Amino acid sequence: MASRLRPAFKRGGSVPEKSEIAVKRGNWASKADYLLSLIGYAVGLGNVWRFPYLAYKNGGGAFLIPYTMMLALVGLPLFFLECALGQYANLGPILVWKCAPILQGVGFSMVLMSAYVSIYYNVIMTYGLFYLFASFQPVLPWSDCFEWADEKCGRKPKGKCNVTSEGTVSTINLTWVQANNLTCDPNSTSYLLLESPTVQYWDKVTLRRSTGIHDTGNIVWHLALCLLLAWIIVAASLIKGVKSAGKVVYFTATFPYIMLTILLVKGITLEGAWDGINFYIGKQSDITKLKDAEVWKDAATQIFFSLSTAFGGLITLSSYNKFNNNCYLDSIIVCVTNSLTSLLAGFAIFSILGHMAHVLGKPLSAIADSGFGLAFIVYPEALIHLPVPPFWSFLFFSMLVTLGIDSQFALVETVLSSIEDFFPKLMRNYRFYITTGCCTILFLLGLPCVTQAGIYWILLIDTFCGGWTFFFAAIMELIGVCWVYGTNQFIQNIEMMIGIKSSNFWRWWKMCWSFISPLLSMVILIWSLATFSAPSFGPIAFPTWSVVLGWLMTISCLIWLPIVAIIHIYQTEGTLWQRIVKASKPAANWGPALRKIEDKDTDIWTL
Repeated sequence: MASRLRPAFKRGGSVPEKSEIAVKRGNWASKADYLLSLIGYAVGLGNVWRFPYLAYKNGGGAFLIPYTMMLALVGLPLFFLECALGQYANLGPILVWKCAPILQGVGFSMVLMSAYVSIYYNVIMTYGLFYLFASFQPVLPWSDCFEWADEKCGRKPKGKCNVTSEGTVSTINLTWVQANNLTCDPNSTSYLLLESPTVQYWDKVTLRRSTGIHDTGNIVWHLALCLLLAWIIVAASLIKGVKSAGKVVYFTATFPYIMLTILLVKGITLEGAWDGINFYIGKQSDITKLKDAEVWKDAATQIFFSLSTAFGGLITLSSYNKFNNNCYLDSIIVCVTNSLTSLLAGFAIFSILGHMAHVLGKPLSAIADSGFGLAFIVYPEALIHLPVPPFWSFLFFSMLVTLGIDSQFALVETVLSSIEDFFPKLMRNYRFYITTGCCTILFLLGLPCVTQAGIYWILLIDTFCGGWTFFFAAIMELIGVCWVYGTNQFIQNIEMMIGIKSSNFWRWWKMCWSFISPLLSMVILIWSLATFSAPSFGPIAFPTWSVVLGWLMTISCLIWLPIVAIIHIYQTEGTLWQRIVKASKPAANWGPALRKIEDKDTDIWTL
């Protein structure tokens, strides 16, 4: 039936609003469910702990120039392509490649990357939950050197025991000196430099960090319990598919904006706040930074990270849309919202960091950080200097958790939707057990990340599975859709959905999809590989065996491209070239929500 109807599709013929399979697979209850889920997926931790620092490091306001250009040339085109592809086919990231079966391995790679990232991403949520629970105390536990601290712990900027080492003036923990019946010579270098309580709380209490990835140590049980809670939240939210997840995001996607606004309003009223904002994007802006190619690479990488393209999540979320939904307008709304959120987060973060620098009498350049350092060391330190620190700590970490949790929803739903596409009857009858089982497996796989060596495992997986691998997936995705399936055919498919038929309108998108986006992605990929260095945690280098393991994880993501291509070529007939050509053509049942499974209530086992 599908093959007889496909010519009508090309002419822009009518399409049933809901096929049987669409009803069985599920649809968003409303447009708001989809938009909020898309915003929640795209807007994540990187908007808060990565973009502000990159802007500060790469010329402040000047960084917005390469950032906006990369958004227009790579980010938005790829975002629009994935949303349109998923919506047209009503399929997840694996079976959507019925449009070009020879490249169906791209879908398998996307699902595996999402699975890998979901393992450690939920551990980051675990850290946020732990700090959130720690905020329910009258005195924040990292505000001073308590019983968990060692002799190097201290904070006071002035005191009786200043010491000099390598030109850096610091203050010895006088309490520890007196408790051990020691004396302190103001000119002595016999005492070690200080570590702030926030640093030691992060290392000694939260992580209980070991000496390296080789030193696994024990499971950190408070983190393991928080990880279990995080996975229970994810499983409960996805237990009924998009019907349940679409309601949860009304809170998880909007709450961070309320918190960011409150933090910003408070931040700009503090003394020194505007100094921080000037460092972020004001008077300290340096247009000459644009001469540095690294700035452009950072801008492109941030676009990929923040929009969550090439992970399969956008295809998954869009596959539950109604056929005539305006995915073009949705893409514009989400990409603009994502960028504005990054800007807003930067103002909220740097206003409070500016106040912290003012209180401590330090330059902001000595304080600014990104990633874990910003979220769990620098910002908690800044919160101590606000009135009623536990309240502001609660707001910040609740924002951090909700920012990440809806991104986690989409990562896991990408895995579940792929299972559903292959085994629709099984998923329909046993969704509760399959969802629970999938989350349980991912929880167990995440346990190494909550051992004393957990932070090293997170960095390893992030480097080799959440880093440059998605550039490769994006390139193959663009090649598959534009050069194998065909840009003109793809544009006709989108026209059938949203009704835009202006040749001038599509000329820009055709140029981006076919040439600009893949070429820029390829340049970034080659550059990333050329400048690759083994991961490290500060001065702690990763051993060779862990780097080899990391490359094996990368291979496990990408090996599916040749494997699946060979399978499809083998399943066809003719000479080698004829087989390649046949395997590159759309499957007979390719089309908008029209699959042979509509007529057979059975599971699919073939690719």
